[in-house]
Amino acid sequence: MAKSPNAFRTISEAAAEVGAPQHVLRFWETKFAFLTPLKRAGGRRFYRPQDVVLLKSVKRLLHEEGLTIKGVQRLHKEQGLKRLAHYGDPEGAVTFEPDGAAPATVPAAGGGGPSSIRLRQVLAELEGARARLEVVLTRSA
Repeated sequence: MAKSPNAFRTISEAAAEVGAPQHVLRFWETKFAFLTPLKRAGGRRFYRPQDVVLLKSVKRLLHEEGLTIKGVQRLHKEQGLKRLAHYGDPEGAVTFEPDGAAPATVPAAGGGGPSSIRLRQVLAELEGARARLEVVLTRSA
């Protein structure tokens, strides 16, 4: 059974989709602050659709366009996340909010717009924080 396009991906699934080895994805996370997959207890990574698009963008910029790591960092700083994401998702199929901003609209009942996507992202981040907190609390108990 295939995953939904909005489903989170493990590092092996993200690596296969991007076409880069897992260790390269981990390395890129250390070089690019905008690459922040969710991390569950034990450090297990889960990549949102937006994360996969950004990974594809980084791969394209580094391997096809010939930019350096500093060049990609500069591009992000000067043009922002949405512009950077365009290199990995030219059709704009994945929605990006402005860097760190929450959407201003409230979703209609049963809506699936950008607000709904952002709420799911926040929920996933909270669940990750909860899992990390549970690990810390069980260690100290």
